[in-house]
Amino acid sequence: MTRQAISQSGQTVPRATPEVEVHVRGISTQYFECATPATWTDHVHATHELLWGARGVLTVEADGGFFAVPATLGLWIPAGVVHAVKSTQGTGFYCSNIDGQVVPHLAERTVAVTVPAAAQELLRHMSAYDMEDSLRAGSEQVVVGLLDVVDARPMLLPMPTDPRLELIARALLDDPALDRSLEEWSAEVAISVRNLSRLFHKETGMTFAQWRIHARVRVALGLLAAGYPVSSVSRRVGYNNPSAFVQVFRKVMGHTPGWYVSSIKAGNHHSLAGTE
Repeated sequence: MTRQAISQSGQTVPRATPEVEVHVRGISTQYFECATPATWTDHVHATHELLWGARGVLTVEADGGFFAVPATLGLWIPAGVVHAVKSTQGTGFYCSNIDGQVVPHLAERTVAVTVPAAAQELLRHMSAYDMEDSLRAGSEQVVVGLLDVVDARPMLLPMPTDPRLELIARALLDDPALDRSLEEWSAEVAISVRNLSRLFHKETGMTFAQWRIHARVRVALGLLAAGYPVSSVSRRVGYNNPSAFVQVFRKVMGHTPGWYVSSIKAGNHHSLAGTE
């Protein structure tokens, strides 16, 4: 990646019988450590891209959605898909570029995938050491074979495309603690409250209030994964009362922030959508 400027049940999505033979021609992996906030503006790759091992707040815009990439899952971005990436200060993550022919469920759209420990170690090893050609080729096939697609809904936030709504959405993602009312936003973007409400639901499938709650939770996922305490996260995403934040988080995600943090520490790859 060149710098420029999940099912509520948590079950793995069943694989269809591959229509093409998987053939990996090469994998390269880099680790990015962001000492300051970083942005990779809209760009595209000729190879597939896998973002994984995120520590901190890593977000991706692709295929009309906003993905908050958690520590427990990876995000697969197919070759040719335009995407933008942002990270906050102190964020670290791996980026693997995969050149090859893959099965349709990895080639068609941006998806969340599990990246098990075995795949992670192979990717790190291949990036650090020389390997005999046949051994490397076999390892690359194994890595792709270990990736399982999971439902990305818990980490996906639909983004509006209307420029007025997009301005509001980006402002709330940049500062989820903003507490402007729908009336205040309608005045800012010069649209009636009624039309703003109608457009938001049409373009995102959510009311404005629902979308803002989901945006706050998506940002909170990264902050929790980065090690911030629940009390601090609740304030940073707009809740002065941590109990209110916990209640909202549990309603959206199906479990509490404490459960999510414990699952990350335990290496649970389905911690985005578990149940207590």
